[in-house]
Amino acid sequence: MLDRRDFLTAALLVPPFLRQAASSGVLLGTVPLGPLGGRTPPFGRLLGDGLDARLFTDLSPLSPGADALVTPNDRFFVRTAFPATLQRTASWTIRAGGLVEAPLEMDLRTLEPLVARGGRYLIECSGNVDQSNYGLMSTADWDGVPLPALLDRLRPTAAHRVLVSGVDEMASRSRTSVPGASWIFAPSDLDRALLATRMNGVSLPPDHGAPVRLIVPGWYGCACVKWVDRIDLVPENAPATSQMEEFAARTHQSPAARLARDFTPAIIDTAAMPVRVEKWQVGGRLEYRIVGIVWGGSKPTNALSIRFKAGQPWGRVDDCPLPASTLTWSMWSHTWRPDVPGRYQIVLRVDDPTIRTRRLDIFFYVREIQIDEV
Repeated sequence: MLDRRDFLTAALLVPPFLRQAASSGVLLGTVPLGPLGGRTPPFGRLLGDGLDARLFTDLSPLSPGADALVTPNDRFFVRTAFPATLQRTASWTIRAGGLVEAPLEMDLRTLEPLVARGGRYLIECSGNVDQSNYGLMSTADWDGVPLPALLDRLRPTAAHRVLVSGVDEMASRSRTSVPGASWIFAPSDLDRALLATRMNGVSLPPDHGAPVRLIVPGWYGCACVKWVDRIDLVPENAPATSQMEEFAARTHQSPAARLARDFTPAIIDTAAMPVRVEKWQVGGRLEYRIVGIVWGGSKPTNALSIRFKAGQPWGRVDDCPLPASTLTWSMWSHTWRPDVPGRYQIVLRVDDPTIRTRRLDIFFYVREIQIDEV
């Protein structure tokens, strides 16, 4: 359920696609989303530490508008928190080596002149599986050093891939993850990559990778390495890192993948889900407005269809503007008048066979809802 502040925010920031209805109807409240008997995690509060840390973002207040679609830093999800073994210091060095004529060392003063405006990019944890919220996903404005500009300073001595590594150590054994933050990329994977130093206009917070974090737009968060301290050019036949192996299934890799070159890009496919259900009284009857997000993929689409029970026909989503970018989320809405009370499952699909939707295809983002009044 929305708390009082978020409810008022949602009520005041009425989305454009609801303005006409709002003038003739009354918003009665919202209906909880989630699995039957599920428990919603606490939002905006860091749980655990190090590799076992989690902070879940509440997506339900999202509304259209530039500011409303950016996640504040203190609410941005956390999958791994600042390592207890890492000292908070103003000095930081990134070492570059491997298959290069001469290794390089770059400190923050060297990097600062290269910092440029980045973009608004969504990051989703590949393990974003909590059906009560799916809150391991957020969007921010990132600035930093374009990684290709840094790689241009290196002189490779052979065909290579790019290993980006960061600090990822714990003082004690993790219950949920494997130490070792690193990912190996084909050079072309990094055309839009950013060594981020600022998040939403300020220096990176410690839990978000300060002072330097890799951002690969459109890729899952496991590839967006935090606390970057090494960049190495490695052979084409380099084995996959422990991080790549840990998240192989979650990034849809082949079970046979062993070498880094066997891994396909950990790209987020086009996906969609509801974030809140509003209960309205319009013209003397009840109706429900599903408000949701669409994100991911390489091609914008508004060809969304929705279904509320298995076996029932799909219907086209009422209002789904074509997204300006697939690298962040966009909003959609759908008016629904169920015939009878009961438990329903809200399922989305994309009606475009040219767009890959592996998670939607297995009903990954299904949200359940209990309707008591019709």
